[in-house]
Amino acid sequence: QVQLEESGGGMAQAGKSLRLSCAASGRSIVLPKDMGWYRQSPGHQRELVARISGDGDIKYGDSVKGRFTISRDGGKNTVYLQMNSLKPEDTAVYYCFAVTSMTHWGQGTQVTVSS
Repeated sequence: QVQLEESGGGMAQAGKSLRLSCAASGRSIVLPKDMGWYRQSPGHQRELVARISGDGDIKYGDSVKGRFTISRDGGKNTVYLQMNSLKPEDTAVYYCFAVTSMTHWGQGTQVTVSS
């Protein structure tokens, strides 16, 4: 079983930055194929923020392109999300995920951006 531990959420003013981290661990952990982040705000569907493959291929959601950067420390099964130029509409619960033979989810971390 894979556990995902997220950290780095919190509150920020618009225009500022936050950095999220997500570390994968488990008794029989194998290197996840894909890791990344989705987010969900009240009244909205969960949407892709960013994902990165084991080969370094990256995909961003349209709303965060040019502002967010995803990176991955493969040796430590850790993924990072650098969020710059934050906007109030980035307010959401951010969920880390990791894909092995199935998709594993973190518990979510709240990000709140004030105007």
